[in-house]
Amino acid sequence: MSRISGRISTQSKDQNNLLVLLEEAQSKFGCLSQEIMSELAKSVGVSISEVYGAATFYAFLSTKPQGRNVIRICKSLPCFLKNSELIIESVGREIGIQPGETTPDGKFTFQLTNCIGACDKAPAMMINNEVYGDLTSKKIMAILKACK
Repeated sequence: MSRISGRISTQSKDQNNLLVLLEEAQSKFGCLSQEIMSELAKSVGVSISEVYGAATFYAFLSTKPQGRNVIRICKSLPCFLKNSELIIESVGREIGIQPGETTPDGKFTFQLTNCIGACDKAPAMMINNEVYGDLTSKKIMAILKACK
């Protein structure tokens, strides 16, 4: 009886850490392939559909390969009211792709996302784990130039 309850509590603990495990796998492998999600489902003791559901629900996880620099522009209301559309256009013009795309050389992936926690610095964007706020077209050019 104790072996079963020990096993259940371990699985339950792993299931509670599914998001952390997904983040770690993406960090290590670049994206969450079907193979990675399948292995994770087996190790945690949940269905692959549960893992896939979590992997596709969170905007910071990806099931497709991404560029070395993932640009996320906030599309929430504070950024929108501070002219985020101009920022989106400036980034697209500077790197030559639209939201949802990756540059052919694999340097950039461009995404729109909900709040990145920088409402006080709107309009804001995030490149990998770095937040940039109070953006202007001129600031964007300098930031992206440093990433190239």
